[in-house]
Amino acid sequence: MYTNIMVAVDGSASSRQALDEGLKMARLHRARLFAVFVVDKSILLSYAGRLDPNALIEEVRHDGVAVLRDAERTIAHAGVNGDTEIAETELGQDVAERLQHYVAEHAIDLAVLGTHGRRGIRRAMLGSVAERFLRTSSCPVLLVRGDDATRAAVAAA
Repeated sequence: MYTNIMVAVDGSASSRQALDEGLKMARLHRARLFAVFVVDKSILLSYAGRLDPNALIEEVRHDGVAVLRDAERTIAHAGVNGDTEIAETELGQDVAERLQHYVAEHAIDLAVLGTHGRRGIRRAMLGSVAERFLRTSSCPVLLVRGDDATRAAVAAA
């Protein structure tokens, strides 16, 4: 029986599908759902452009607010007890680590993450938050392979 379910959202098609699956699980178990958008501040470490890096972070926060607003509407429409939150990485922390910290902070029983299905060089270069999270998870994880995974596999071929 799950009482607290976390869904990582980022606005992608696969995260929207993960939210849908998380809502199904929350209804089934009468659980509370937490939709979480993570602001990855590591771009501050690697960015060497002419723009203000803090302005980039602020833009990511702004995108997160929009994504969470959509998630709030979806949660309310589903009639599920839920909440949304922006979490931010700390220095040296990646998104998967921040999500693991969130799991511990909120006594999450089930984590739901979308996966883009990247393969080959794209996966090696971009990495996979879902894979890193799964490898270190302290709770059960439901990975949802989104429709965008099919497009990514075709593009990689």
